[in-house]
Amino acid sequence: MLRIGIVAGEASGDYLGADLICAIRKKIPDVIVEGIGGPKMEQAGCHLIAPMEKLSVMGFVEVLSHYFELLGIRSRLARHFIKKPPDIFIGIDAPDFNLGLEKKLHQHHIKTVHYVSPQVWAWRTYRVKKMASSVDLLLTLFPFEKVFYEGHNIRAVYVGHPLADKIKLHPDKLAARSRLGLPRDKMIIAIMPGSRKMELNRLMEPFLLTADWCYKQDNSIHFISSLLGDKAADQLTDSVSRLSLAHLPFTFYKDRAHDVLEAADVVLLASGTITLEAMLYKKPMVVAYRLNWLSYYLIRALVKVKHVSLPNLLADSAIIPECLQADCRPERLAREIMNFVGDSQVVTELEKKYMEIHKDLKRNSGETAAAAVLQLAGIT
Repeated sequence: MLRIGIVAGEASGDYLGADLICAIRKKIPDVIVEGIGGPKMEQAGCHLIAPMEKLSVMGFVEVLSHYFELLGIRSRLARHFIKKPPDIFIGIDAPDFNLGLEKKLHQHHIKTVHYVSPQVWAWRTYRVKKMASSVDLLLTLFPFEKVFYEGHNIRAVYVGHPLADKIKLHPDKLAARSRLGLPRDKMIIAIMPGSRKMELNRLMEPFLLTADWCYKQDNSIHFISSLLGDKAADQLTDSVSRLSLAHLPFTFYKDRAHDVLEAADVVLLASGTITLEAMLYKKPMVVAYRLNWLSYYLIRALVKVKHVSLPNLLADSAIIPECLQADCRPERLAREIMNFVGDSQVVTELEKKYMEIHKDLKRNSGETAAAAVLQLAGIT
């Protein structure tokens, strides 16, 4: 019987993990999967050893404050999997956590897979050596990553992105609005401040104030949002009240991010995987992010790429605005949003570029990744 250990550290990893588990289960129905994941992975049949939220920490300073807790979780997982070795261990993203775990398991002759390339092509390139000694197989979401790793003698398979398979090439905005009970003829702007507690704390207020700036320029705009879980939804409600923004026409939903993205005309969102989702739904977007100031300047000193958002990285050009740190302020964000609202030609050109990227990423990724994993396990 095939046994798989797996660890995902955030919502996007939970999605990828669930997709992979389902694809493997189609070929090996009695596969046993256990580790760390979220609700989607649990629903796909993963037995959870610890909650995923414990790993959802970003930034140097933020990780440092949770260092000993994260180290304890990793040590317990290592002991568990060494005592009961899986046939394969799969670490999904979360490289600072997973690569150390993978190295330890690899030393105990457990086959290891890392799913989602760490951004070593952008910064901290020294991690390539650690990966070479820790990972038997790397599954990459984007084509340029496979080329990079093959140049460093690391076995890599480009699997594409499961979101590109699941999201239609031609989204249906009116159908999404109907599902959400939204007006068909309004200009709708989606406000998506992220899923992590840190993101919500740093981005909720400037995003809501940005909505107010936009509304003052055009009071026919309707705003929507989707947040993950009750705590985030309560934080949004509290922030609207505290900032005296009850006058905004604002509808928010829980756990309906894809419907919200499909229904929107323009999106304001946190940097992360959701920028890929917005691109696949062919939406003009403004990307923003804030970190602890020390984390930001440390990262900025190490980063080797010009862009941080996935659409810009995949296009290899600045096709959407990125408003980071000091630029993440309401007046700047509102100006960038309203530029899209007022320029249909720019939006049309952007949609064409999105379509090209979408088609390249559409590769039946779940099945492709599952086939690579099972091949490593000696199952054809």
